[in-house]
Formats: sequence, structure tokens, C-alpha cells
Amino acid sequence: MKKIHSLLLILATSLLVGCGTTSTVPLTGRKQNLLVTDAQVLALSNQQYKEYMSKATPSTNQQNTEMVKRVGNRLATAVQNYLIKNGRAEEIKNYAWEFNLVQDKNVNAFCMPGGKIVVYEGLLPYTKDEASLAIVLGHEIAHAVARHSAEQMSKRIKAQYGATAFSAILGATTNSSWQALGNEVFGFGANSVLRKFSRNHESEADYMGLIFAAMAGYDPTVAVAFWQRMAASGGSKPAEFFSDHPSDEHRILAIQKDLPEALKYYQPRQQSSVPAASVATPQRSQNKAGSKKKKPATKKRR
Repeated sequence: MKKIHSLLLILATSLLVGCGTTSTVPLTGRKQNLLVTDAQVLALSNQQYKEYMSKATPSTNQQNTEMVKRVGNRLATAVQNYLIKNGRAEEIKNYAWEFNLVQDKNVNAFCMPGGKIVVYEGLLPYTKDEASLAIVLGHEIAHAVARHSAEQMSKRIKAQYGATAFSAILGATTNSSWQALGNEVFGFGANSVLRKFSRNHESEADYMGLIFAAMAGYDPTVAVAFWQRMAASGGSKPAEFFSDHPSDEHRILAIQKDLPEALKYYQPRQQSSVPAASVATPQRSQNKAGSKKKKPATKKRR
């Protein structure tokens, strides 16, 4: 029996190494090995999104709600146009874009796989206008477009090996096993959403989000001032939303380095910096909460 069990584990390990699909992240050209399908990730994320929204309180500020939807839809259109122009039109079916503003003082925003975006009211005093909001939403949308959640799930499966991984490979994973894996990756808490992406994922999303914002007609240079405001906001410890991200200082330096690339995609749109309606500035919480001028060559990032 022990020999059989060992053989199964060896088989599971070899399958984990050899199976899955290799995909290329848009814009960066990075290769990633995924052991889960888009359908599996979307099924889990849609369930988690519905659960979260059933408990969330929508914002009553109509002006800000409309702003979030307007900026989000412009970004979504820019992303879809990019996918079509770069031979990735089949990926569009994975997105059913929704944009929500919820009553929460935490400084946070997130995008679930499938294009489900939530912005907390506590973020708006820091973004201040549409262009800066586009920087944040572009970053969050980039996580979805780059399939970072699928990549994290694949890493969890590789780390676990054992019965759950072996069942997943054979397509026989139980609903409870997938639910547990989804909870670990998407990390829903009672009042917030915590997605543990790696620092590399966060840096990649910063780069891609900067370009997505530029594609949508928003000035990517506002990202520097936005992160300078965040750096100056104080607090002995950063909010969970920021703790998994690069430090403000490192992020600003990286953005400044990436701006020349992003500006290649930028064509200004009229009224791209409409200010948000007045919202009281919160403390940074310790709880988590287009068209192109010229098509540049795909940039490899390490």
C-alpha cells in the first residue's frame, strides 16, 4: 500500500511538472505555466464576488459612482481593443465587466478574474480625479488580464502535490477542495478582500496598468503624484492593500522608469481629470480591504 501511495505521489508530481498550459502575459511577454483553466478560475471568482457583493453596501454618491463606471468602462474598452489588435480576441469572452463603488473607509480597490471591479470610497480622497483613479483601476484590471489568480492557484497546487493536486489533475477535485483553494487565493475576510499576489505580480500589474490607463486616454504621468500622495499619507504600517505591493518609494522609481514606454500609447482625451465629489480623507487602514501613437515592441520584464 505504501508503495502504491508513493507511486501515486510520484505520478502526481510528474504530471504537475509536465501538464498545464503555457501562456504569455500581454505587454510584458512573460511566460507562465497554468494548471487551472479559465473556466475553473471564473467559476470560483464569480461565486466569491457574488458573496462579497451580497454583503457590501453600494455608495449613495451618484457622481462618484458614475465616475467609477465611466473610468472603468473606458479602461475595459481599451483593454479589449488591445486584445483584438494583438491576436487575443478569444480572451474577451472571459470578461463580463462590472464596476462598483462601495461604502468602505478603507483605501482599497480590487478586480476579480472575469472583470468584476470594486472600489472603496476610502480610495477616492487619494486618487482625487479620473486620471489617478484610472492608474489604480488599470493596475487592478492588469491582475485579471495577466491571469495572476490562475498563476497563484497553480502555485498552490504545485506546492500541495498530494491528494488535492492529484485529483485536480484528473479533473476529479471535489467542490469543497476547489472552494478551499479559492478561499486561499482570493482570501475573502468578513469585511474585506485580500489577494496575496507576489511582489513580481504587483510590479507587473503596475507596468501593465500604467499602459492600460494611457491606452484609455488618461495621462500616465499622474501616477507619480498619486503615489507621492500615498507616501505622504503617513501611518506606522501600510494598509494590507499596499503591504503586498512594492514600497511607495520603489514604486515611484519604477513608474518613472516605465513612463516613456507608457507614453507611447497615450493620446489625451478631453476631460480626463474630472475631480471626485468631496469625501472625507480616511487614515490608511491596517486592514485590507485607447488608441496608440505607435505600437512598440513587446517588453520583456524579469
